[in-house]
Amino acid sequence: MPDLLRKPFGSRGKVHQITPDSAGWRYVGFSLYRLKAGDTAREATREREVILVMVEGKARIRGAGQDWGTLGERMNVFEKTPPHCLYLPNGTDWEAEAETDCVLAVCSAPGMGGHDARRIGPDGITLTERGKGTNTRYINNIAMEKEDFADSLLVTEVFTPAGHWSSYPSHRHDEDDFPRITYLEETYYHRLNPADGFGIQRVYTDDGQLDETMAVSDGDVVLVPRGHHPCGAPYGFEMYYLNVMAGPLRKWRFVPAPQVEWIMERDAT
Repeated sequence: MPDLLRKPFGSRGKVHQITPDSAGWRYVGFSLYRLKAGDTAREATREREVILVMVEGKARIRGAGQDWGTLGERMNVFEKTPPHCLYLPNGTDWEAEAETDCVLAVCSAPGMGGHDARRIGPDGITLTERGKGTNTRYINNIAMEKEDFADSLLVTEVFTPAGHWSSYPSHRHDEDDFPRITYLEETYYHRLNPADGFGIQRVYTDDGQLDETMAVSDGDVVLVPRGHHPCGAPYGFEMYYLNVMAGPLRKWRFVPAPQVEWIMERDAT
């Protein structure tokens, strides 16, 4: 069975570290730090570009030879306020010193040195509604393709109300055939409210060679190497996830699952 569900391996410091080697793919990397006030984290980007996302809490960030001051404002991700983020190109390094308890996500992909370091948000990030009925969810786009300050990375946050579906109608982006579809690997970092709840994520291909349904807990990461990947939030539990995508082309083009294509066509009208 593919190892698509990754549990945190600690409760303080670095608690997730997903690399192309550990995931068995080529592009996406994802790490997560849970820091107490006064803790520090530091890394070199090496050949990869990075977007740091302050999921919760505040930290003083230095990176790419600059002091970026204090990043972060929301103390609980379910406040749904826009995140504070920092883009760093390959060949640089960064250091974060936690000013409060905080959760810091490190999103990475191959970099080409084509962009300068820069702050992202909270200005310019607006919570937007997507979907209809119990498919409604709310998006904070951090670095999708219309934001052209990255070489490879696509990053977004999604809030799914209790009892709703998300990343639905089911769709895939696992072929390099632009403009019909693009090849994008993807990670989901999940949070639940209340935190003792659970969510559901299924990852499956049309031919059934991959078909895994996982119960996700607060803090879990799901890998999507290929196939469709819908999520469900049970009644009583709100779901958040941070998506990281990357591939050979920084475009998000997908194909719906045949069984649900009619839903997408209906809701587009």
